[in-house]
Amino acid sequence: MATCISKSPEATFALGVAWAQEARPGWVIGLDGDLGAGKTQLAKGLAHGLGISGLITSPTFTLLHEYHGGRLLLCHLDFYRLENDAQILSAGLGPYLAPDGVTLIEWMERWQGPRPTRYRHARLSEVSPTERRIEYEDFGD
Repeated sequence: MATCISKSPEATFALGVAWAQEARPGWVIGLDGDLGAGKTQLAKGLAHGLGISGLITSPTFTLLHEYHGGRLLLCHLDFYRLENDAQILSAGLGPYLAPDGVTLIEWMERWQGPRPTRYRHARLSEVSPTERRIEYEDFGD
């Protein structure tokens, strides 16, 4: 498991940009962490690194945003309002666990089903008001 300490929102954004350079079709990134831990900031960096322009927001109330126009399609999901696998699947979000592009899922801990084939799991936690610990691990090919 890799660990980094982000000392600012800009550094968290930059980590997302770096992850975009590694991104390949079929990759799922699952993010866990409390509100305000930096999940959406990381998503913004990932989108920027993929060449996606425009406003990137957390899909807390819509569950899903799709962003086109970059090197890969980015599907940004948020499971915060969903409680379990059954609700995630009944919302029609199952196919995003095996994407053609890249899927980034906030509140991934709500999913207890099988791990996606190409998967990075990241846990973000607050160290101080300006610092975040980001621990991540890759699974699959």
